[in-house]
Amino acid sequence: MKRKILLPTDFSKNAWRAIVYALELFKKDHCNFYILHAFSLQGYSIESLIAMEPGSEAYETAKLDAQNDLAKVSDMLAFKDYDNPKHHFEYLCTFGNVVEVIKNVVEEKDIDMIILGTKGKSASKTKLLGSVAIDVMEKVRNCPVLGVPETAQHHLPKEIVFPTSYKTHYKKRELQFLIDIAKTSDAAIRIIHMTTEDKLSDKQQSNKNLLEEYIQDIPHTYHILSHTDIPTATNCFVESRGSDMVAFINKKHIFFGSILTHPLVKEIGHDTKVPLLVMHDLRN
Repeated sequence: MKRKILLPTDFSKNAWRAIVYALELFKKDHCNFYILHAFSLQGYSIESLIAMEPGSEAYETAKLDAQNDLAKVSDMLAFKDYDNPKHHFEYLCTFGNVVEVIKNVVEEKDIDMIILGTKGKSASKTKLLGSVAIDVMEKVRNCPVLGVPETAQHHLPKEIVFPTSYKTHYKKRELQFLIDIAKTSDAAIRIIHMTTEDKLSDKQQSNKNLLEEYIQDIPHTYHILSHTDIPTATNCFVESRGSDMVAFINKKHIFFGSILTHPLVKEIGHDTKVPLLVMHDLRN
């Protein structure tokens, strides 16, 4: 069965590098890649929305510009002599808010994963994640999202860091893309547990055993980091080991916020150039 991977682009350098990363990550797999651009006028005034009705000059001009830019992406792939017979490309150009457009495409195309750059054309050099990347990671909840920093190395990950509290149990299907990426890349998973307690509760131990069952066929190790917060602990671990990716499940908005507000994204996603795989609690 072919994977269906959505690659949103705003034609920035980071978006292009995220595309290249995706092609490398799934180079052994049969994939349909959907390269998507959501176009609109700058701003969201009533006047601009009216002006962007299909058939209007503004709409048709913006659409033509976007289609021309998508054609350039196709040309860039051709220029790279990219001819993996396992990969098929489809180019989508749609008017609307980028997050809503992505949601619709995920639903209509039954997308398996979204891979996008963490910064767009308008992102500040000092900003952590672009607002679009954060919105996609938070609001598109029916498939995993992989955010790729502009300076990420385009090689298969060899070590993936997975922070957990063991306080809630995971379902195997929630972790499936982490498992698949680890197997495809021959990567090890490093499970890190931040704690202030001396030992796990019975419930935590049960959840740990369940996680062990899921990843038993993948090289993995367990690590305990005491008396520190999740972002700091994860950052220190990744920096000290030169890990290649961080993966976690977004179980609740408040938990997501605690990770994706500035500490983890600034220190890991920006400074250490580590792609961030956000999976979702399918029970939410």
